[in-house]
Amino acid sequence: MADSTPLLLSRSDSSNESKQPPSLDETIEHCIGEFGLGQLLQAILVSFAWVFDAQQTFISVFTDAQPTWHYTSTHSCTSVSDICQIPQNSWAWDRPNDTSIISEWGLQCATSIIKGLPASSFFMGCLIGGLILATLADSFLGRKNLLFLSCIMMSLSGLLTVFANNIWIYSALKFVNGFGRATIGTCALVLSTELVGKRWRGQVGVIGFFCFTLGFLTLPAFAYINRGSSWRNLYLWTSIPTIFYCILVHFLVRESPRWLFVRGRKQEAVSILKSIATAKSSGVLMSFSNLEFGQESWNVDTYSAIKILLKKKWACRRLVTVMAVAFGIGLVYYGMPLGLGNLSFNLYLSVTFNALSELPSSLVTFFLVDKLNRKDSLLVFTALSGVCSIFSVVMGETSANLQMGLELVSFFSACTAFNVSLIYTLELFPTCVRNSAISMARQSLVFGGMFSPLLVAAGSKNGFMSYGIFGLVIGLCGLFVICLPETRGKTLCDTMDEEEYKERSTCIGATRI
Repeated sequence: MADSTPLLLSRSDSSNESKQPPSLDETIEHCIGEFGLGQLLQAILVSFAWVFDAQQTFISVFTDAQPTWHYTSTHSCTSVSDICQIPQNSWAWDRPNDTSIISEWGLQCATSIIKGLPASSFFMGCLIGGLILATLADSFLGRKNLLFLSCIMMSLSGLLTVFANNIWIYSALKFVNGFGRATIGTCALVLSTELVGKRWRGQVGVIGFFCFTLGFLTLPAFAYINRGSSWRNLYLWTSIPTIFYCILVHFLVRESPRWLFVRGRKQEAVSILKSIATAKSSGVLMSFSNLEFGQESWNVDTYSAIKILLKKKWACRRLVTVMAVAFGIGLVYYGMPLGLGNLSFNLYLSVTFNALSELPSSLVTFFLVDKLNRKDSLLVFTALSGVCSIFSVVMGETSANLQMGLELVSFFSACTAFNVSLIYTLELFPTCVRNSAISMARQSLVFGGMFSPLLVAAGSKNGFMSYGIFGLVIGLCGLFVICLPETRGKTLCDTMDEEEYKERSTCIGATRI
């Protein structure tokens, strides 16, 4: 009679376990080391996509801004502050009409829905684009090809935006722009971290966060240089460099060996590992052609990765939980920069301060990612962001400086929670569905951001409708992280069976204790 003992349970036996071949993690580290020059160059080049991602995400802060205006000499009543309540020939814009879409297309008296339509269209494009493109990186397209496709789509749509002549065409192009950039951050993060050992994947992931900060910082600089010029120049300055970057991605970026292995493309993966190992050190050589692994290839068709995640109860539970946490983070992360126009600070300075707050956030993540538990970190930063966001509304009437300070602390906390949540998510799921899982988490972030323009518009009259709701939502959503397992220092799995076995082993160990 054949042995009916389940394969996963039989692996718990110590004698059998000692005969298990090395994991993909162990094999990659043995071939090329945990972290080397080849991996560093690959990570930097891939992560640079975040620069252009940040610029397109927040560019509407300047291009769609409400311009300042002044009374002309023909009007004597200066007590009216609403531009729509005075004759059109009694006021004029401080700068040329084409410095903003509001002044160029005469949208100063339009409803908040019309004014916020381009930004909402962008986030709607991000949401739909992420849902459609989410699993392509895990299925036939791969990490590198999807990164190239997303970048070229984002850059070309941004370039075409220059020719928009009304709010409707502009909003449609913003939708395409958001659709294209939806998976850039996900592909860049996964592609850069799947090539290094577990000790360095947190630090490598933070490289992308630094690049995002760089893109965020360069945006107000570009906007200030072009402050008296057409808003179209800002799209030119950010779209044309992205096209050149796409060329570099196509010719210089390597595909993830992990993804190639689980797709059954062993020879391609071995070739990439060998080239990196040779570039790193000629002494790290082995018989690549005889590599064997303890897991089988995991081929998935388009969108089947999502089905796999939903089919497994533990995977579905993790996915729903990280998406709930991400929704609260996204509402604050995307909403606060959009709401800076409601503050009394100079717009260029306030955006610069918010961009600069991402730098210490990335530094905190970089230096402490190996020391901080994922769950505890998310709980602390989401709670801190929520409290400071609510207090910024309460204290705003007392001091504008204090309000700005609280806003910066809240945004810094949300940025750090954003960084930790992405690293946490990639550690929670195996290679075969990792890109899809992170994509779904990012879609939840974007879904939160989609509501932010509406809350920002309502917050122009009642501050609690924006910053107050931001704080409540992120604080409550952060509590969901309690349901997740801790992953700090754990080995990345490559298949669902391997991840499930690890979870069962953890549960058995906890029960014995």
